[in-house]
Amino acid sequence: MRIIPAIDIIEGQCVRLSKGDYSTKKVYNENPLEIAKAFEDHGIQYLHLVDLDGAKSKHIVNHKVLEQIATKTSLKIDFGGGLKTNDDLRIAFESGADQITGGSIAVKDSETFIGWINNYGADKIILGADAMNEKVAVSGWQEDSNEDLIPFIQKYQGEGIEYVICTDISKDGMLEGPSFNLYEKIIEEDKTGSLKLIASGGISTFDELPKLAELGCEGTIIGKAIYENKISLKQLENYILL
Repeated sequence: MRIIPAIDIIEGQCVRLSKGDYSTKKVYNENPLEIAKAFEDHGIQYLHLVDLDGAKSKHIVNHKVLEQIATKTSLKIDFGGGLKTNDDLRIAFESGADQITGGSIAVKDSETFIGWINNYGADKIILGADAMNEKVAVSGWQEDSNEDLIPFIQKYQGEGIEYVICTDISKDGMLEGPSFNLYEKIIEEDKTGSLKLIASGGISTFDELPKLAELGCEGTIIGKAIYENKISLKQLENYILL
């Protein structure tokens, strides 16, 4: 299972929120590149970079941070937050993203999102399926949609999507453990056998990682647990080397 640490950006700084609530913002480092280099130094190869300013303003904002990390580390970066137009996507890829994550766009403008899958390929486009009570949430989690989570994922699998990041919003930033039951259900409902499910939200202890791997998750995104020293980079380094 791939280990994918997260860096969330507001005003160029590395922050974390709880349940996507901007009023809970906590700044962990004013220099995201420093954090990214620390990840790289411990053998980590992947990074989940989220432009929270972009998610709020509905267009790409922190592409300079993306560019800086992409040019000064060898991390493979998936980038998301506010990507709404073909131009946003072009900027993200030109700034060094290996993959992009589309969430709200997949709910609100499926034609554009399907166009991205067709133009860039399924290895470049990740479906962001973030949910509260198994309903997909959009706009930086500030809005609920009427989309049921599993049919939403399956619809896009039909369009070629393989990579899906699923965050249970009720768990995110709470350090109370991930939604094992939800991920098990999604994997069991995968009729294609090609789903690459990336778990996100609530990771709180190292022991949860083997459990997610056992369920069949292709990757897991870890945020606050690293920043609050619940999981050490050394533990992650040893896990990667296993």
